[in-house]
Amino acid sequence: MVVVVAAVTLAVIGGGESDVLPEAAPEHTADQLPLTRPVGRADIDALRLPLAPRGYRMAEVDDVLGRLGAELAERDARIAELEAALAEARAGEGSGRPDVPGEERDQ
Repeated sequence: MVVVVAAVTLAVIGGGESDVLPEAAPEHTADQLPLTRPVGRADIDALRLPLAPRGYRMAEVDDVLGRLGAELAERDARIAELEAALAEARAGEGSGRPDVPGEERDQ
């Protein structure tokens, strides 16, 4: 039993001349989603999250989902803004008064 413990200890320690364990991989990999433009369908299709011993790294998945949620919220806000502007423009057309360039409408 003592010989087995000594052999395992020497195998783990390795004599002390070299590093015991290699450098650990970083907790987070580089974000694969584009930073200079909005995320598109092709970006999501190409996205591959790194695997961990029990599946995916929770922090990686949370980061990606948080980013996608923020971008979707921005798009939803922009869509709502454009729909409101379109409704306002359509309401202005129904008033029978043509728009004159350079003239502001009474609101």
